[in-house]
Amino acid sequence: MPYITQDRREAFDDLLEQLAANVESEGEMNYCIYRLASLVVERTGESYAKLAMCSSAMEHAKLEWYRRHLAPYEDRKIAENGDIR
Repeated sequence: MPYITQDRREAFDDLLEQLAANVESEGEMNYCIYRLASLVVERTGESYAKLAMCSSAMEHAKLEWYRRHLAPYEDRKIAENGDIR
């Protein structure tokens, strides 16, 4: 996942915290992600490159989420409950 500089993170973090405080369901999370991508394309113009950028960002964010959160969670559960055979 491409990491951004601390100063660029500051441009987003307060807004993201406000958004996160309001998300209560998978549907709302999905809506927010979809709407953000749609707004970026509306602002920057529709092209294959912009549409692919949004799709790629969603996919890579999913992979990073899995790597950092789901895989360690699964490893803890294997340690607690034993591996499947």
